[in-house]
Amino acid sequence: MRFVVTPPAIVSVPVAGTDERFPVHRIYCVGRNYAEHAKEMGFTGREAPFFFMKPADAVVAVEAGTQASMPYPSLTHDLHHEIELVVAIGTGGKNIKAADAHKHIFGYAVGLDMTRRDLQGEMKKQGRPWCIGKAFEHSAPIGPITPAAQAGPVEQAEIYLQVGGQDRQRSHVSQLIWTIAETIEHLSAAWDLQAGDLIYTGTPEGVAAVVPGDVLTGGVAGLETLSIKIS
Repeated sequence: MRFVVTPPAIVSVPVAGTDERFPVHRIYCVGRNYAEHAKEMGFTGREAPFFFMKPADAVVAVEAGTQASMPYPSLTHDLHHEIELVVAIGTGGKNIKAADAHKHIFGYAVGLDMTRRDLQGEMKKQGRPWCIGKAFEHSAPIGPITPAAQAGPVEQAEIYLQVGGQDRQRSHVSQLIWTIAETIEHLSAAWDLQAGDLIYTGTPEGVAAVVPGDVLTGGVAGLETLSIKIS
């Protein structure tokens, strides 16, 4: 087979404790999935879940014990951090029931949904899609994926983000409005989930702006931490 341009490299994420890599297919993100974050964004209650997507090449894959660099993106003056538990799908499927969701999970990682908040807000005001606020280069940093069997009880784990060593976000995954299993059920009703998909499950309260020079350190208990510097 001959291509008219060079095909892009496969985007992948390290698997904790091994030399193996997890190839990324799609990135799904759950919006407003912690009650306190929903409140700070002006919403309340258990809304029906909604989703947006990022391209696979938005990934910034951070190796264990290292710090990666994320360039401050163009056009924005209000870049926000959103720390998230990420679910890596190992077995795809359609119309997966919540009770069976765990069978489809390969593992878990710590991720950041970086957001050009001013651009997102402007698109919302105009009633237009806000991909420009979410789906840009380097907008999905992620740490190593820990296989599910080694990850422990992630649904009860503490989740946090520090900027310059100071707490910005701190909560527990148990505060998710829609659980991991429920999210997989909803997603797989709309899309045919594939091995290699990543699901960013939502962020707790405390989202705020970062600037060049800031060091972001995030974690979920039982998983490898994530560290990036805004450059």
